[in-house]
Amino acid sequence: MERVGDMVQLALKGGKPVRDKPFPKWPVFDDRELEALKKVLESGVWGIGGQYVKQLEEKFAAYQHAKYGVAVTSGTTALEISLRACGIGCGSEVITTPYTFMATATAILYVNAIPVFVDIEPDTFNIDPCRIEEAITEKTRAILPVHIGGRPANMDEIMRIAEKHDLCVVEDACQAWGAEWKGRRTGSFGDFGCFSFQSSKNITSGEGGIIVTSNQELYVKAWSLHNCGRLPQGAWYEHYLPGVNYRMTEFQAALLLAQLERLDEHTRRRMENASYLNSKLSKIDGLKPLKDDERITRHAWHLYIFRYDPEAFGGASKAVFSEAMKAEGIPVSVGYSRPLYKEPYLEYFKKCPLSCPYYGSSMDYSKLSLPVAEKACYAEGLWLPQNVLLGSKEDMDDIIAAFEKVKRNVEELGSTSL
Repeated sequence: MERVGDMVQLALKGGKPVRDKPFPKWPVFDDRELEALKKVLESGVWGIGGQYVKQLEEKFAAYQHAKYGVAVTSGTTALEISLRACGIGCGSEVITTPYTFMATATAILYVNAIPVFVDIEPDTFNIDPCRIEEAITEKTRAILPVHIGGRPANMDEIMRIAEKHDLCVVEDACQAWGAEWKGRRTGSFGDFGCFSFQSSKNITSGEGGIIVTSNQELYVKAWSLHNCGRLPQGAWYEHYLPGVNYRMTEFQAALLLAQLERLDEHTRRRMENASYLNSKLSKIDGLKPLKDDERITRHAWHLYIFRYDPEAFGGASKAVFSEAMKAEGIPVSVGYSRPLYKEPYLEYFKKCPLSCPYYGSSMDYSKLSLPVAEKACYAEGLWLPQNVLLGSKEDMDDIIAAFEKVKRNVEELGSTSL
């Protein structure tokens, strides 16, 4: 039996968990998705030539305050195509953040360019604009900011720097559908904005992605690259660019059109619940929400990211804290456990492009140390997934109750190792 204040109170140590019921399931769907899939099935047009991909491209681009959309197979391919359309290639440097999913960097590497990682802001976990300008060299061709967790990066400063140095900007908005910086939506600031529709995402078709832009010339290039080098009004067997087949299916597009109908409602709910969690979490010593910013007029909240101070929890690592919370029924994740420049896959690119003759130099990430990003990965950064934020106020109270319970039993937590 659980005894308050006793060593068995934490569920991790055998006590009763705060919560034993699930949070809202993901994905969310209803008859709209079923009917959309049925229509595609019965149409007999499941791939290129149908109506749903075109509708999605138009509607989603307009939703993100852009003119054109190109629906593709994933957020990763969206990034790669966008970089190619901007002319980024051999010998080019692209400045980006190390606190993101691997695809941000691999997209750069697969166009034979060099990722140049700069540090993040300690209170936003987004790329630090102050670090961008000092990293620019004669080889820099682009900036690739990430709107991490659905929180817009400082696009005022990023665009100022890009315009000053004549650099392309490709926004990794793969977690930021509908998010806004000063009333303008992510993906509409740079040359391109890239979004993902993978299974965990706030709007999903299982897989898939989209590119948005308001530049007609860049749109035509991206469209050609995703469709075997064809032109939008060209012949089937005329190939002007070295494109491949990165096209989305009609089934995916139909699903996404249905999902788009409830995205605003879901976003409002996530924002309300995140605001409530922020107000409560800020009162618990050792836990801190990321900084509020009035310039962020809409946050997508794909991730609820917060900062953890191990010293306030008896020196317990964030991994131990995460396990303690999971035992209480709250799915807290450690998130990124190391910055991208520490990932083993970079060894695959050691010869090319990282030491490519076109580059005329060699990039050695083993010598790189970005303290804010490393602190976020190794000690501070913890996440809650987006589906949790679709819950009720009582669900949010369970989360806070579990945080408070673990805090009350900090001595017991500090004795735990993984």
